[in-house]
Amino acid sequence: MIEIIKELPDNVVGIVARGRVTNEECNNVLRPAMEASLRRHGKIRLYYEVGSRFPGAGWGDLDLAIDHLPQWERVAVVTDTGWVRQTVNALRFLIASEVRVFTTLEAEEGRAWIASSGDAETGTGASPNSRVKTWT
Repeated sequence: MIEIIKELPDNVVGIVARGRVTNEECNNVLRPAMEASLRRHGKIRLYYEVGSRFPGAGWGDLDLAIDHLPQWERVAVVTDTGWVRQTVNALRFLIASEVRVFTTLEAEEGRAWIASSGDAETGTGASPNSRVKTWT
């Protein structure tokens, strides 16, 4: 199931995925949120909380995220699932955006970072005491 997080700035698409995510949810919930944000902003940000060990098969068929990779300014992934953290960290170098991985205990830090107005390249909007965990 995908839930949209409404409490984030207009240029941030925030989602929580719990249980199995379906193609229908991707097309009916996530895609419209991304398209609406892209109509208002040249670059958008993604905040993604993974609330399950296997987010589902729907992600493989969602082409919108791949089509718009250059428009992602920042991506924050919140998860305690090891293989998800490792996969994100392995692939983040292929994305021309700043990508950070946070644990669920650091979810508020992740939301603050994704919403901050700091430089996307240097992360100057992040708290200097931030304990962002990246697993390589």
